[in-house]
Amino acid sequence: MKALKTSIILTFILIFQVKLHAQTSPVKAGYAPVNGLKMYYEVHGEGAPLVLIHGSFMTIPMNWEQLIPLFKNRKIVVAEMQGHGRTADIPRAFSYENMADDVSELLRYLKIDSTDVLGYSMGGGVAFQMGIRHPKQVKKLVIISGAYKNDGWWPETEESFATMNAAMFKGSPLEEAYKSLSPHPEKFEEFFTKTMSIDLKPYDWTEDVRKMTIPILMLIGDSDGIRYEHANELMRMKGGAKMGDFGEMSTSRMAVLPGTTHIGMMTRASWWIPMMDEFLDNKKEPSIFME
Repeated sequence: MKALKTSIILTFILIFQVKLHAQTSPVKAGYAPVNGLKMYYEVHGEGAPLVLIHGSFMTIPMNWEQLIPLFKNRKIVVAEMQGHGRTADIPRAFSYENMADDVSELLRYLKIDSTDVLGYSMGGGVAFQMGIRHPKQVKKLVIISGAYKNDGWWPETEESFATMNAAMFKGSPLEEAYKSLSPHPEKFEEFFTKTMSIDLKPYDWTEDVRKMTIPILMLIGDSDGIRYEHANELMRMKGGAKMGDFGEMSTSRMAVLPGTTHIGMMTRASWWIPMMDEFLDNKKEPSIFME
């Protein structure tokens, strides 16, 4: 377990030092009054809206800054969740449900009636809850390494959540990013504890997800923290995980990226963004037969 924790810390440090792409400036940015929060948000580009929801401990610069230029012909909406980055914490528990409600209110503030939603890791859980709690605001969901029940994580990954603490990340890019952006830089330990709390209690949204009619693209790495079976169960719920040549294909999709870890999913954007574009643009599998 100690080796696993060390590996996670080193991976975080390495991945967030990578600078791959030119940055873009937002066309709009500010603080939205949302459910008692002053939620920091940015809007980039023009086109069909796509909301990006970051992972645990993340900020817009850490999770999305290098990727935003790769999303072509889309209005990208990014925000920092409760207690993350420039969004100050409030006396309210962290929960997937609360964060989904916050995103919903942000969309109303920005006068966006409906949008596609992409969530990574913790943001994947928030995205699932957007589909469950606010389906009229969601066109399609893209879930990157997210879970709809707590045992969707590999057992050793889930076990590691209870052993992590703020001291393990002292001096790391995570702590530095928090202290550089947070209105309360002295509260990193409290922030860390509250962030971990959302995965320390069981949750299971299987039946709610089963009832959803929103198409879902599920993306995981072959060395992810999310179990293959978890993603496969989602496809079965959505009418997939069977031979499509013998009938209609599901409107939902799934992809497992080779040689890719949970954190590494962000470095594979050049792989999964084209998959996402095909999914969001309703492109179908090309025929191999010539007329």
